[in-house]
Amino acid sequence: MYPRIKPLAVLLPILFSLPIHAQQLASLDPIVVTATRQPMKASELLSDVTVIEREEIEKAAQSTIGELLSTQPGIEMSANGSPGAVSNIYMRGSNSSHVLVLIDGMRVGSATLGSISWSRVPVSQVDRIEILRGPASSLYGSDAIGGVVQIFTKRGSGPMQFTAEAGAGSYDTYSTSAGVSGETDGWRYSLYAGTQQSAGFNSIRNTKNASYNPDRDGYKNDNATGSLSYSPAKGHEIGGSFFYSDGDNRYDSSPKARDYRNSLIVSSYDLYSRNAITSNWTSNLKVGRTTDNSINRTNDVRTSLFATDQDQLLWQNDVKTGVGTFLLGLERLEQKISGTSNYRIKDRSIDSAMAGWNGVFGSHRLQASLRHDQNSQFGDKNTGSVAYGFQFTPAWRANVGYGTAFKAPSFNDLYFPLTFGYQGNPNLLPETSRNREASVHYEAAGHHASVTWFLNRVENLISWSGVTTPVNIGNARLEGVTLAYEGHVGSYDVQANYNYLDPRDVATGHQLARRASNFGTVALGRRLGDWEWRTEAQASDRRFDTDANTRKLSGYTIVNVYGAYHFSKDWSAFARVNNLFDREYELAGDYATPRTNVFVGVRYQPK
Repeated sequence: MYPRIKPLAVLLPILFSLPIHAQQLASLDPIVVTATRQPMKASELLSDVTVIEREEIEKAAQSTIGELLSTQPGIEMSANGSPGAVSNIYMRGSNSSHVLVLIDGMRVGSATLGSISWSRVPVSQVDRIEILRGPASSLYGSDAIGGVVQIFTKRGSGPMQFTAEAGAGSYDTYSTSAGVSGETDGWRYSLYAGTQQSAGFNSIRNTKNASYNPDRDGYKNDNATGSLSYSPAKGHEIGGSFFYSDGDNRYDSSPKARDYRNSLIVSSYDLYSRNAITSNWTSNLKVGRTTDNSINRTNDVRTSLFATDQDQLLWQNDVKTGVGTFLLGLERLEQKISGTSNYRIKDRSIDSAMAGWNGVFGSHRLQASLRHDQNSQFGDKNTGSVAYGFQFTPAWRANVGYGTAFKAPSFNDLYFPLTFGYQGNPNLLPETSRNREASVHYEAAGHHASVTWFLNRVENLISWSGVTTPVNIGNARLEGVTLAYEGHVGSYDVQANYNYLDPRDVATGHQLARRASNFGTVALGRRLGDWEWRTEAQASDRRFDTDANTRKLSGYTIVNVYGAYHFSKDWSAFARVNNLFDREYELAGDYATPRTNVFVGVRYQPK
């Protein structure tokens, strides 16, 4: 085992054996929506889930959402340099495009690239994140081969309250945000806005790289979220919400003497009606649009525009019966692209029908889902999943599951116009996967420990590597084991995970690019009176920068610390130091990562 990973692997068994202290488990058993599209306690689920609550998100400070996600079980990231640059998330060893991203239930991302720009999701607007690991196309359709990340923005509850936060730090980084939320007479409302900017650092560290330019690649983002709903009677609610992020970042390219910038707007708007038709039947109707508009400029002259509009309509029905809870739903997705490139086909539609069921019979729990997608480009696709769980004792449970998933080719994959010798391939097939997994969980008195094994076989992988037209190249085998712990040990809050992963191209035997065999995180924190602190250690062994395994990226360990002082009931001052020991490492070949950086701020948040 790689030396830097050993402390993480050794720590987890020790944590599992620690004496139990009387603590409330409620914080470790949250209500989760993403895993089944219905609200259920995490301890009742037969899938691999993690929830990041607002309290943990606040401790992220200047960290990006990609950095926050990479501390969670089964997730790695890569980044092309300074804040605002392209970054990718790899879940359970799958490709970055194999992670479906939802914001308040709405699918977001670029239909040309086939993925989301993570840098345009500001942490300050996020209230909660639910992570579902493993294939989920039987619930959500295309893209969910590796899993689903659902981001929930802030919502109103309780009396009206104002919140505000401001801070500054290294790389001339500044951030401010403020908002108001509450509920009264059946109305719930929220409105938050923020801005952040950073002068950044030089993204490309290798002086021999043709795009090397010894400048600072800065970033600026303005963002806002809001929601408004009304409940005329118990069990009935109508409302809407929006998410808006407008970011601009500099990047290095060739020829290096020029100023390259990318402006990207990501937005989401939705209206919904949730109605309890009977005491056992709830109907959810949602309609909305998400956009992803990217503009590239060189020396302030626009060179390209890529725009995606996704119109979504969902009708979901949750029905409780004596033999379990059923889900029945219909969904329509319309994707349209536009811009400076002349794609042969610029729109497609997907009509879907889905059904799900979960039931409990004594110590036995069963869950199943089935979905049919009809895509105007490549026809029909059926996916399904089934899982079984057994509760051995109140503290011990185990479950096994099997599921299928797929990823439809992006518009770039299919129809990218002949540019610089590159051209799409309209004959591509969807990528498909078959996943098996099993896990054991221990949950009692403030402790949750788990061991999860998975084996995901992905077929018809789409690759542009080394060719000018993409092709389906074959199969990947993704097998791994994750050990995870979260809980209270005495007066300390502890989180830890260790991941062993074997992500491999079956044909060549090569390890998939930018994915490590061993990685993990340990976090230890405590609240003592008005003071609060948290320390995190994140480690990864070596990876390869290319699928051909011709270039190695060294392993690394970084340490981050967070501290806060609550000088009154509603006010606190906080500070975070990332990469405390100034470790130099790479997440992508030739691209720099932040050295030691500090961020300090003040927060007003009524209790």
